Amino acid sequence: MTNSDTTRALFLGIEGGGTRTVALMADGAGRTIMRSEFGPANLRLLSDTQLTRQFREISAGFPKPAAVAIGLAGARDEKDFARIRSTAAKAWPDVRCHATNDLETALAAAPIPKLKSQSTRSDSAHIAQILVLSGTGSCCFGRAHDGRTAKMGGWGQILGDKGSGFEIGLRALKAIVYYHDRDGTWSNLGQRILRVLQLNEPNELIGWVQHANKKEIAAIAIEVFDAWREKDSIATDILAGAACSLAKDAVSCAKKLVRPNRTTQFIFAGSVLLKQPRFARMVAVEIQSRWTDALIAPLKRESVWGAVEIAAGLVRQPILSFQPNDSISSTPPSLLSPTEERNPRSMNLDKLSIGKVVELMLDEESNVPKALLKERKKFERVVRWIAGAFRTKGRLFYVGAGTSGRLGILDASECPPTFRTPPEWVQGIIAGGQAAIWRAVEGAEDDANAGSRSIQFRGVGNRDVVVGIAASGRTPFVWGALNEAKRRGAKTVLLCFNPRLKVPRAQRPDLIIAPEIGPEVVTGSTRLKAGTATKLALNLLSTSAMVQVGKVIGNLMVDLNPSNTKLRDRAARIVATLSGATDIKARQALVAQKWNVRQAISQLAAAQKRR
Repeated sequence: MTNSDTTRALFLGIEGGGTRTVALMADGAGRTIMRSEFGPANLRLLSDTQLTRQFREISAGFPKPAAVAIGLAGARDEKDFARIRSTAAKAWPDVRCHATNDLETALAAAPIPKLKSQSTRSDSAHIAQILVLSGTGSCCFGRAHDGRTAKMGGWGQILGDKGSGFEIGLRALKAIVYYHDRDGTWSNLGQRILRVLQLNEPNELIGWVQHANKKEIAAIAIEVFDAWREKDSIATDILAGAACSLAKDAVSCAKKLVRPNRTTQFIFAGSVLLKQPRFARMVAVEIQSRWTDALIAPLKRESVWGAVEIAAGLVRQPILSFQPNDSISSTPPSLLSPTEERNPRSMNLDKLSIGKVVELMLDEESNVPKALLKERKKFERVVRWIAGAFRTKGRLFYVGAGTSGRLGILDASECPPTFRTPPEWVQGIIAGGQAAIWRAVEGAEDDANAGSRSIQFRGVGNRDVVVGIAASGRTPFVWGALNEAKRRGAKTVLLCFNPRLKVPRAQRPDLIIAPEIGPEVVTGSTRLKAGTATKLALNLLSTSAMVQVGKVIGNLMVDLNPSNTKLRDRAARIVATLSGATDIKARQALVAQKWNVRQAISQLAAAQKRR
């Protein structure tokens, strides 16, 4: 696109938050063409249908742009950005689109200062910028001149929002009741808050706060600032703490991007910092006391201009056509998995009698052990790796989605009671997290980045073994986890039921176990034979490894955790069998050793020697 074309082109910037969405269209010369406001668009609070409706409403009111950039509150990672892009493609097909969060768009709205190298310690005309945002919530977001980004905060009011309007309001509520309890008097700040909330006495705060939302609590911050201007000591303490918290987070964000005290611009944004200049000066002083070459500047343009700037920057990039079901995937190519083929034996399944269905299903299941036995040598290798991990303080991780993930969690959860292992020895990871244990989480298995992050945040290292479970062998979440585990030096194994899978050498895990179990009785329903095969395989791996590290004597589980009546009876039988003691003596020894089977056996053996 030539310079004249760029000047004539129209660029659409969209910024959505919990209160409203602003759409701004400008031309290449920076002239405003149109500006409109729409309903809120926090990504965490909207379904795809609602988001599509919002984008189509915006699209209908504006000319077709050359490019669009969208920054939404609640967007945190590439999965979120892909969701925004794919939804936006329905409103703006074949239009260049950049999806991000409202932090990046706000930062892009701030001009980068040009510095003369002879008058500053900065070696570049472009310096790092840190957005310090305090409104209802709070967050710090920074970008270095080379494009690297960093973030502090943005976790919401329960986990974060330090120095925000919400935290200021909440701390005020806590402070006024604390001083009331301690001193027996009701403070001036307390009087202000009762007045603005139309409450008659402190006890009524309990009912109010139980139903108050984030915005209502944040609104109390206005009273804190008013009280501060009148030299209220409680308000002064609260705001001093808030300023310190914001400054510390801003400086921590800067340290992620540049060496300490390099010239860095800190840009103030959000209603708290922009509408309370005295407080903003306090925050600035706190930052400058911690960062020598800090340049402080308020965000002077409406932050949606940052989205317009980003959209204008897309004109030199190739057009990417995003479809609604785009997903991030690092899976290897393969032919159709046998698990997705139709089983010729069950073509008329719906017409068979119940007895025939039962017979057919059991006959199909009977082939599973034979298929696994053909992979015996590979299972042996993995068991050695797992036992070696246990001996060197390593761990075993199962990673899967849907049925595969649930079976991994099941096997992991049964190891502590069966073998008295610490819970961290064997761990299950399922795409979609805890919620996916009980119900399907749409799209979770397609997020390779989420699989990678799950390995990162479990701290997987070179002592660990990671077993990815995917019936078809193609689940992106599993491949994301395996690739990250391999990068971190862990032993990696893929358990699948697709012998046709083709994996490039660079992407290949240490071992692939792919038994040929054939198609399912109900096409694609891998909770059937594939589920049975997975359960058998995990039984083999965990149980054999526990035997190798001494958790079994003979065929008795000498390290079980007798946590109920049935298991205590079993523990007594094990102790009696291995020690030759009576049932009464066995139980007495178990009670003395706090129901530790191995220690009870040792106690009885020692007593036998003394005789």
